[in-house]
Amino acid sequence: KVVDFFVRFAEVVFARGTDEPVGMGRVGDALVDSLRAKAGSLIIRSYAVDYKATITQRHSGEGAKDAISHIKSTVAACPNTKIVLGGYSQGASVVNIVAGFDGVNWGDPLPPEYVKNVAAVATFGNVADRTGGAPPLQDSPLSAKAIDLCNPADPICHAGAGNSWSGHTQGYVPAYT
Repeated sequence: KVVDFFVRFAEVVFARGTDEPVGMGRVGDALVDSLRAKAGSLIIRSYAVDYKATITQRHSGEGAKDAISHIKSTVAACPNTKIVLGGYSQGASVVNIVAGFDGVNWGDPLPPEYVKNVAAVATFGNVADRTGGAPPLQDSPLSAKAIDLCNPADPICHAGAGNSWSGHTQGYVPAYT
């Protein structure tokens, strides 16, 4: 499309954490703000994955389906758009499914033809660190594009002394975003 030639777009597709209000969540909002501040002429759009981020943690598969559907429609409308996948806490589980990482397999990953549009994957407070291994170390086409950020005081992603729930709930903004 003509617009793609003149304007460069990136879109952050972000899944919020457990019990955060509908939207990007505070980690997602902070990540988008940080990217926009560093993006120069690149236009950064955002999409909040639509799923029930409840305490039961049973809806990650639904979130993955929504994220994949959105990525497909974005690429169909603007094929040169680069996607940044991101998720915090339970939202990281959504991203694990989309990216085909181990640890959570309650859905299907992004079809291979869309992998080229994914520029980066960022997870925060990811339980996969303690179950399937950190995403950058996994066998997935997106592993080389992944960064997995775990606050050392976060018991969700880091085993060890000194962990506290506040390390998970307040340990990512602004330090890691």
